[in-house]
Parts: sequence; structure tokens; C-alpha cells
Amino acid sequence: MSLFKKDITADLTPTKTEMDVLQVLWQYGPSTVRFVHDKLNEQKEAVIYTSTLKLMQVMKEKGMLDRDETNMKHIYSAAVEESRIKGNMLGRFVDSMYNGSPSDLMVALLGNDKTSAEELKKIKELLKNMDDK
Repeated sequence: MSLFKKDITADLTPTKTEMDVLQVLWQYGPSTVRFVHDKLNEQKEAVIYTSTLKLMQVMKEKGMLDRDETNMKHIYSAAVEESRIKGNMLGRFVDSMYNGSPSDLMVALLGNDKTSAEELKKIKELLKNMDDK
């Protein structure tokens, strides 16, 4: 048994449903299963409570969630950082879809009709700020 906790974020890719749970916990902080379940039901078709409970228990076993058992109601919290998980997933996406090329990804993003003039302005400002550093 290791004395040090392994960095699970290096090779962790949550499923879509696991990401939904993590998004709720990142947004609202430590929460009960009931709270997470209710938020998930607001976002999509009805989810059965026991399915949410089991999913969160499995996520705890995988190391994605922590569980505070000091009170009668167990409180779950994300054990993984949002920026690390999203960065890892984005990296894998860029590698698989754009041969690891961030510029090819940007061309695809900016070349579609979903990018508003306001978003383009923000991106230009961000790039300008990066050049100034």
C-alpha cells in the first residue's frame, strides 16, 4: 500500500454522466446526493435517485469524489480540480481530433457561425494581452 495518493487526474477521463455530477459539485460546492440529483433532473430527463447515488458511490471509489460521513447526511465534494480535468480532456480532444494542433482547433472554432463578434473581440483581447507579456 502506498503512503502517497496517486495523481488520478493524469489519466482520468470522466464519462458524460460523471462530468454532469462534477459540474454540479464544481458550481455549487459540497452537496448531498439529493441536491446533485435534483440539479441533474433540472438539466435533463428524469434520473432515478438510486442511479445518482450509485454513480456518486462509484465516483468516490474511482477517486473523483470525496465523501464527508461525519453527519447523518453524507456530503460529497469533487476530489479533482475542474481546470485539471478540463485541461486533460481538452488535450486529448486536440490530440485525437486535430493531430495535437491548437491552431487547427482555433481555425475550426473561429470558422464556424457560432462564434459571435463579441467572442471574437474577447479572443483578440486575450491574444493581445498574451503578446504584451
